Amino acid sequence: MKNIEKKVKNDERLNLEDCLKLYESDDIIKIGMLADFVKKRRYGKKVFYVYNQHLNYTNICFNKCLFCAYSKDKTQEGAYTFSFEDIEKELKKTKDYPIKEYHIVGGLNKDIEFDYYFDMLKLVKKTNPEATIKAFTAVEIDHLSKISNLSIDTIFDKLKEAGLEMMPGGGAEILNDRIHNKLFPKKIGKGRWLEIVKKAHLKGIRTNATMLYGHIETKEEKAEHLMTLRCLQDETGGFTAFIPLKFHPKNTKLSHINESSILEDLKNISISRLVLDNFDHIKAYWIMLGEYVAQIALLFGADDLDGTIIEEKITHTAGAMSQKGLTKQKLENLIKKAGLIPTMRDSFYNEI
Repeated sequence: MKNIEKKVKNDERLNLEDCLKLYESDDIIKIGMLADFVKKRRYGKKVFYVYNQHLNYTNICFNKCLFCAYSKDKTQEGAYTFSFEDIEKELKKTKDYPIKEYHIVGGLNKDIEFDYYFDMLKLVKKTNPEATIKAFTAVEIDHLSKISNLSIDTIFDKLKEAGLEMMPGGGAEILNDRIHNKLFPKKIGKGRWLEIVKKAHLKGIRTNATMLYGHIETKEEKAEHLMTLRCLQDETGGFTAFIPLKFHPKNTKLSHINESSILEDLKNISISRLVLDNFDHIKAYWIMLGEYVAQIALLFGADDLDGTIIEEKITHTAGAMSQKGLTKQKLENLIKKAGLIPTMRDSFYNEI
């Protein structure tokens, strides 16, 4: 740890061995202090958040990932796909709110044609031209390419024309073949995820990156995941933020697994901040962590709480106990009570 601390204080890059040592260490206070030092060196006491709204357009999906409680077959009770009238209704709910970002993701529904995605983005952009559209994971982009017989480059060109400006980081899970084969064999794997994200970056579409932890992954696999993302960021510079995602097992086929502890949650936040030196932002995603663990994470290296969200569905089907959305005032109170300064932003971290 002394060698790692020296590197951090001198702003030197940590290597894979350092990352593994951090995961093996039980000194969460020391790790957290180092991560907080790095965070404050960049942003002082600022903590960012965005006024955003989630739109989950369908829960019908054929991938059947073992860690997912959200997906349905189209004949199951509770299965849905938004019509454009439904989408307009969702957007009207927030017409008086200063929404700066729409976060749009959904399942892989074979009954939806490509034009639906294109027209959906156009509708959202027309409704609120000032807000950024952050839509579709690499998994969804791969699906769009298959159903349309268009190349990934062409898909991006068409979606940008419709209003796409950014992509979320979902679908990465753990970038590892063993975990892919065991937990989500029907979903795209490591190579394809990296290929699509790289093409997005080269098209000028910035993305986030994620890591789903707390299931069957090992420390080594988490460390390799972080190194893989860091390597791609060195190459493209297209990642905006990294979000460690806490796995919620309830109502999934992995419900026998215990939830990760608060200490594990904080350790993943801190190690991410220390290792991903070329990522500007580390999010404490309050939906998955819970509001108060996310608040603590702001002292363990995280500089962003995500946003208002309005109504989150995916994690709550897996038993998340957090609110489905938070007001601007509640978000700011969480930040202030941690002794930090709330800073409203847009999708690209321009301060508002």
